Amino acid sequence: MNSKESESDVRGAQAASNNDESISSFTNPAEMKRAAAQQMISKYFYQVTDGCGNQDCTNQDCASSAEFRHQGEGECERLTRNQLAVIALQLCKDKAKLCGSQPNKMPKVETEDSGGGPLQSPDGASCEPSTSKDVTDDDSVQKETEQDATSTPTTSSISLSKSDAMCGRAPPAATVPYQSQPSTPASTSKANHNIPVKEVPFLTEEKVMNIVATCKAAENWSLLRRTIGEVFCNPQSLIASFRKKPAEVQPECHDTDSQRNSETVTTQKEGGDKMGESSSIKTSSEGDGPIDHKECTSVDIEALRRTYEVLFSEPNEHLQSTLINAIVYLSKNFNVNSDYRYGQNPDYINIFVIVMEIPILHSPEYLDSAFPQFCTAMNALSVKDKARLVRIWSQFDKKRLTEMLNMLQQIITVGVMSGTWNRTNTVNDDAGIIGAVGVMKILYYACLCGGQMDSQTLLAEERELSTSENQSLSDMLQGAMGHEPKEPHQPKQDLLAKELHLFFRDCRQPLIPHEEFVNEYLNEVIEMDKDFTIYKAEPLSKFSFMNHPFILTTATKNQGMFYDNRVRMMNERRSSLLQSLVHGAPTMPYLRLRIRRDHVIDDALVGLEMAAMDNPTDLKKQLYVEFDGEQGIDEGGVSKEFFQLVVEEIFNPDFGMFTCSEETRHFWFNSTSFENDAQFTLIGIVLGLAIYNNIILDINFPMVVYRKLMDKKGTFEDMKDSHPVLYNSLKDLLEYDGNVEDDFMVNFDLGQCDVFGTSQTSELKENGSQTPVTNDNRKEYVTLYADFLLNKSIEKQFKAFKRGFQMVTDESPLKILFRPEELELLVCGSKNFDFQELENATEYDGGFTETSTTIRSFWEIVHDFNEEQKRQLLQFTTGSDRVPVGGLSKLKLIIARNGPDSDRLPTSHTCFNVLLLPNYSSKDKLGERLLKAITHAKGFGML
Repeated sequence: MNSKESESDVRGAQAASNNDESISSFTNPAEMKRAAAQQMISKYFYQVTDGCGNQDCTNQDCASSAEFRHQGEGECERLTRNQLAVIALQLCKDKAKLCGSQPNKMPKVETEDSGGGPLQSPDGASCEPSTSKDVTDDDSVQKETEQDATSTPTTSSISLSKSDAMCGRAPPAATVPYQSQPSTPASTSKANHNIPVKEVPFLTEEKVMNIVATCKAAENWSLLRRTIGEVFCNPQSLIASFRKKPAEVQPECHDTDSQRNSETVTTQKEGGDKMGESSSIKTSSEGDGPIDHKECTSVDIEALRRTYEVLFSEPNEHLQSTLINAIVYLSKNFNVNSDYRYGQNPDYINIFVIVMEIPILHSPEYLDSAFPQFCTAMNALSVKDKARLVRIWSQFDKKRLTEMLNMLQQIITVGVMSGTWNRTNTVNDDAGIIGAVGVMKILYYACLCGGQMDSQTLLAEERELSTSENQSLSDMLQGAMGHEPKEPHQPKQDLLAKELHLFFRDCRQPLIPHEEFVNEYLNEVIEMDKDFTIYKAEPLSKFSFMNHPFILTTATKNQGMFYDNRVRMMNERRSSLLQSLVHGAPTMPYLRLRIRRDHVIDDALVGLEMAAMDNPTDLKKQLYVEFDGEQGIDEGGVSKEFFQLVVEEIFNPDFGMFTCSEETRHFWFNSTSFENDAQFTLIGIVLGLAIYNNIILDINFPMVVYRKLMDKKGTFEDMKDSHPVLYNSLKDLLEYDGNVEDDFMVNFDLGQCDVFGTSQTSELKENGSQTPVTNDNRKEYVTLYADFLLNKSIEKQFKAFKRGFQMVTDESPLKILFRPEELELLVCGSKNFDFQELENATEYDGGFTETSTTIRSFWEIVHDFNEEQKRQLLQFTTGSDRVPVGGLSKLKLIIARNGPDSDRLPTSHTCFNVLLLPNYSSKDKLGERLLKAITHAKGFGML
């Protein structure tokens, strides 16, 4: 390294250090207000010095106005810039009129008397505009401007002139005219100086390659660092950089609805982006018309990536520090200046596209400050702007999106691991984590938008059906005898999803799996009760993770919904008390069911039917079950056993409401059942009550049932899980190379057998029995077959079932938070019987500890149990043999000492997951007593 480069590096490092000190982090309100005031004063200062550029301006406090009143007393008595600065301060204090169109300049300028220099850009050069130089030497300004415009980079002309350095202008970086109207001669004379047209430097792939070649030849990288720092700290420069050539610009990004209208399915490629390829999604609305800037980006992505590859392949460690400081400066400028936040320039989105393509944003240097602050600025974008980024990123390939996701996950994980979190200092207050989660939300919807979506026709049918069902449910509730009219509480909508007309359940296979977005470390430190309080606030006062469910585990979301259900139960209890005081009716704070063990179904369905017919809102009260002749008090355990008994009888094939597949062991609706709609409605109520009361059921439905409960329709792909044999047969039909009509000899109909074994034939379309299936119409046949089997044949039964389910969950955030796969987990629980997790999470009481002899013997016996015995143990101690969401570590089992050695059997409080265990004298006795208890014990009593 030569002496010039070493000296330049020192100056650049000093300037970068000064820049970091001069721009403090805007993390508290006082600093933000101070920065905003500084920004406002600077606008007034440029208004009285340079003017707004409008020759017809009538603002007397603007230098462009012919009636400008701050000129001095005479032609020779020109006000100095310090005097104009005082005037600007007074104008800000008086809240004087501020012209709308002004250049975006740096807030500090070099003055005659001040000791401080101009504000430094990240490359070490001054970011002061060229017009801020002392205006008494107009000729020198004009001369230097002309010299800048004509200079070209050569090996012998690496060093810049003093004026170039002050302006932060690099000769090789080509410039474009600044997008504002220049002041007229009349207005500039009133301002006492001539203003040259401000030009904004920008970069292209070719220019960067030329600069790199020049710096290599001179063995001096100062020029490259100055150029990168100048462009990346200036929003206008980034907007103009890496533009596509006019001939290459195509309307690549379209509204999501337009993409789904397409009949052409794009094949995802692992090696490159869809952007710019001939295989990109085409719509019927495309043509040769003008490009809609709001729906596409003018950035040449491939050229940008090639440029970054060259830049970061060079062994120049100082380039990173320059780029880091530039991004920090750019981000803080966004936080203060709202011009770009509201999208006045249709191409301003280029800034975020260019910066997010930097390949080393995940490195520790960027993760420390630059990248988190940029994410904070990006998260402040409007919903429409975020939707534009979604459409742009949805054209990227899976590899690039995964890299971006990993960078964001790194920010969140580092932020969580490096912080100290408690009840008063929560992750909801960390700006870096909040910004990264906000950007991840944009990326999440981009993965959905670019993934395998349901067809537009199917989505339209589903939304129409959902609207019809909701209206039918509303009419039924309004017609209930004891229904109290009130405004329904609807879950909050995701504004970004609403803008995109896209919901996560509409995507069958996103570009990146949903599970990849979950951050386990973050979920461990979230205070869900506080987050829920923020989520319910109107208007939203702080950041809530419940508005970003993609990053939460199913267990965390279930905890949030648990709080929502409990709050609703308390509201119903309060409403019941109020009604008793006003109308004198007896208080009914609970949904009370009295059950006889030998008439479980009859008593349960009658009780629920009466509640649904009288006042459906009673279903949202806390459930309280009493078994006739038993002394058990329901604190949760009695309800668990009640649901288990109901499920066992209802899903018994002899009952006739459901059939069970011998191959998959899945239950399916019996299309020929003799039960009426009310019976299926009550089954839906039972399922909704189980979720509402946080109880897990032993139900084995195929996934398509949960999808249909989430307002989706069954399709051919769903048959892979629900009817695998038929799915494989129909798939063979679709892939058959021979003559389908001659070889398969099937028509557009199908045969079924009723409960009596009588064969029935159903046509899939009009004259279906006379229409053969051919190679040309076999896709239609498969679609109609799946639609009939999963939708039409059980339409009556499932519609009643879903209505009962919605009567309980209509106001719940269930559909907002959970995917169909997670809904199954809520209903059925986890399938992971890891009793080591249960042992690690178990607590001890009454004199037992984890080192007690009886406790050690207990776990040795339990770990030797088979799966059926382990299920019986769970049933005995908790009232359910299912594993809760999140695994057995969430069970919180308590083992308490129940006296000295005796012949008594172990007992339990299922409501509180407490196992009462006598201090048996031997391991054999403990094993014998425990097995007898879990095998034969049944019923509730008072101990």
